[in-house]
This record gives sequence, C-alpha cells and structure tokens, in this order.
Amino acid sequence: MIYKIVRIDGKEDDVTSQTFSNYADAYDLLDKIYGDICCSDADYEDINYYDIVEA
Repeated sequence: MIYKIVRIDGKEDDVTSQTFSNYADAYDLLDKIYGDICCSDADYEDINYYDIVEA
C-alpha cells in the first residue's frame, strides 16, 4: 500500500507532496519534524496538523 500525509486544513506543503511505501515511514517523518516539540513549548495556533492516509 502507498501512504500519504495530508494536512487537516486541506492545504499542500513539502510534507504532503511525499508518498511512502509503508505507514511507519510516514510516521517517522512526522516524528522527526514534530517529535521534539514539548507541550509547554508549543504554540498550537502555529502548528500544522497532519493525518496519515492510504493513497
């Protein structure tokens, strides 16, 4: 199966332009980008929210 990362707001960016051969690879990319954000450090209005879906 092929997986894509989509933004919840429906917009496109560098993250959403990629496809992945498995769910874990897509998850790892999001973890690499957002995994180090701590709740106290986050400005939730400036964060894009993503979902991983089958393409």
